[in-house]
Amino acid sequence: MTETPRRPGDGRTVQVRVPATSANLGPGFDTLGLALSVYDELTVTALDGDVLEIEVDGQGADEVPRDASHLVVRAIAHAYASVGRRMPGLRLHAHNVIPHGRGMGSSGAAVVSGLLAAKGLLEGEVAFGDDDLLRLATELEGHPDNVAPALFGGLTIAWMGDAGPAHKKLLVHRGVAPLVFVPDFTMSTHLARSLQPLQVPREDAVFNVSRSALLIAALTQSPELLLAATEDKLHQDYRAEAMPQTIALVRALRAEGFAAVVSGAGPSVLVLADGPGARLEAAELAASATDTPWEALMLAVDVKGGTVRELAEGST
Repeated sequence: MTETPRRPGDGRTVQVRVPATSANLGPGFDTLGLALSVYDELTVTALDGDVLEIEVDGQGADEVPRDASHLVVRAIAHAYASVGRRMPGLRLHAHNVIPHGRGMGSSGAAVVSGLLAAKGLLEGEVAFGDDDLLRLATELEGHPDNVAPALFGGLTIAWMGDAGPAHKKLLVHRGVAPLVFVPDFTMSTHLARSLQPLQVPREDAVFNVSRSALLIAALTQSPELLLAATEDKLHQDYRAEAMPQTIALVRALRAEGFAAVVSGAGPSVLVLADGPGARLEAAELAASATDTPWEALMLAVDVKGGTVRELAEGST
């Protein structure tokens, strides 16, 4: 008796792991992103029919939908539709660790999680390359600065070219020690973007071009330049009125020589310290500099990006 070969995706279970990210890094607005060692995990099983079972625990578990509007499910559906395949039924378990609405790329991580899940479920039938994944993720997220490091890890430069979104991954100097201060309040990315003008002074644009170029050198070769390299005139000051506690902490840290910036759209604060000792000093300063309570996350730069693997039947 011969066993009928299983079609790719039938009953298949895949496990996905995607890092948090911090975009902009000060001057690199909508261009630079850094993958950080905080991870969302996702387990997805392909089922017969149109059934959709969703379980969520961890960050945002009480807020996210349990239907087809769930961002991970939307990303899976988008990937299947892009290759002309019908999405199967799904059993999805999401374990969320990345804080929601805090400027650490939670929506980008959800998009990337869904796309990688689809890649794993369609393994052997359809091949998704890096360019395909970045294009699909950008279509859903709207811009590539968060999804690029979530996909590929490390420090990424992302841009829109004639053929669509593109990226370059760089390795970060081992002396760079990231620290993220996370508050107990959130910030809407849409609101943050709405506070920025459509036009900026020419001298401000030139200022940020110079600092962005310097930041690449500081992160990859010369961490001692990080304070100067993280100066910005394009977005942080415009958003200050919406998150005064965040800007107050950024300014307090920078006044003492720490390379502090708003993480993504905020309200978290990213410090790019030039060593573990400096990172501890920054944490001590933050504890006394403002009345706002901040959770200090001592992190590493994630170098792998998002991963997907098939789980054998019966494994966990």
